[in-house]
Amino acid sequence: MNYILSIDQGTTGTTAVLINAKSLEFVDKVNKEFPQIFPRPSWVEHNLNDIWQTVEETIREILNKNNLNTKDIECIGITNQRETTCAFSKDGKPLANAIVWQDRRTSEFCDSIKDKSEHIRDLTGLPIDPYFSGTKMRWLLQNSEEVIKAYKEDNLLFGTIETFLLYKLTGNLIHKTEASNASRTLLMDISECKWSDELLEIFSVPKSTLPEICDSFCEFGKTKGLSFLPDGIKITGMLGDQQSALFGQAGLSTGDMKCTYGTGAFMLLNTGTEIKKSQNGLLTTVAYKENGKAHYALEGSTYICGAAVQWLRDNLKLFESSPEVEQLAKKVENLAEMEHVMFLPFFTGIGSPHWNAEAKAALIGLTRDTGTHHIARACLDGMALSINDLINAMVADTGSPIESLKVDGGAVANNLLMNIQATISNIEIIRPKITETTAFGAALAAAIGAGIIKKEKVLDLWQKDTSFMSIESEVSHYNMKKDKWTKNIKNLFL
Repeated sequence: MNYILSIDQGTTGTTAVLINAKSLEFVDKVNKEFPQIFPRPSWVEHNLNDIWQTVEETIREILNKNNLNTKDIECIGITNQRETTCAFSKDGKPLANAIVWQDRRTSEFCDSIKDKSEHIRDLTGLPIDPYFSGTKMRWLLQNSEEVIKAYKEDNLLFGTIETFLLYKLTGNLIHKTEASNASRTLLMDISECKWSDELLEIFSVPKSTLPEICDSFCEFGKTKGLSFLPDGIKITGMLGDQQSALFGQAGLSTGDMKCTYGTGAFMLLNTGTEIKKSQNGLLTTVAYKENGKAHYALEGSTYICGAAVQWLRDNLKLFESSPEVEQLAKKVENLAEMEHVMFLPFFTGIGSPHWNAEAKAALIGLTRDTGTHHIARACLDGMALSINDLINAMVADTGSPIESLKVDGGAVANNLLMNIQATISNIEIIRPKITETTAFGAALAAAIGAGIIKKEKVLDLWQKDTSFMSIESEVSHYNMKKDKWTKNIKNLFL
């Protein structure tokens, strides 16, 4: 039996997933977390060696766990945290810590080029924000001695995480990316799916340091020189994590939509081959590129979702494991106790639809009788209210009501959160049988790139697990909370 190996390299950990190459059924997964590095307030970094180690460890473990020979792997798919920026030498050695998508250190530079914002948005589909990779590359070229030295010696390569992993997997030979990831850099002309000379000049990034932009489904390269995989396994699919989740949710057609509840929360609406510009704070991105033709999406990005639960776990020590937040929040028996308690989870600024890079998190409305269970419930409320802002922006941009939303990601196992979301947004929340849709989407991309299946086969594989509907008795409470939420954001951050 042959398998597809999917590598899902996320913000807090790496997951290796096995998919049966014949039936395309989910077989198993192994996840390992790695350290988050916070050198200064609003700075977030990852050690690329830590990331590479988790890739190797998860692959070794999943193969051993399932008693597989490495020759049982037919092809590999990669999905990744998107805007996180890597600088490495031509022998594959990291030149600096990766600057994570949540990092805000380039805010001042972004403010300095606001006069170019409309033109840059027309070219890229993106607002000017520290979120995106081009500003991070510029910072590294101006502030990292190792990066500056490597550039002068013609030994500097830039990329997002999938580019770094591809380079390492192929024995430091293949320096490529694909269009969904390249569309997150502020350096790619979204209509041409090519690096823009004009944008490269604005951000002072040399084209020679950038990877080749490819289709999302193709043969990117073959494994070489690894201790944990044999030479010659083809890497045939790569997608940014949110685009991969859209793919895993069978979001192939215009109008298809999903929301992923991960470290952050990200909502994508497939717009087909049309580049649709948002009038309501969303951004335009490439969903995938196939046979030289790009397919696009509108996206709403909330920087903090599951990361807020991690903060309660790691910083406030309210519980030992993230799933415990649900039981703690359920201890709130009377929602009247939550009237004033509100968690604004803006630890790394506000993304869509407000775009305030300087916003900070806040826990407000506390009284002497506020307990840990109230804070846990407020955290879940804040996550759902953030996502509701994205839903409202999608409705405003499309002019069409949203009646249902497919969801995925680790946090959707929290039934209470799903009920809160359904009630706040007054829509049906649909959870699929496979909630690891990001890794599943990458496996499907690899299957298409390897010629195992046609793209349309993806539609037959998606299955619904559970639906969540609005709870009538809680609607008036959450209508009140929505009003308070909007007023607080306006008064504090806009």
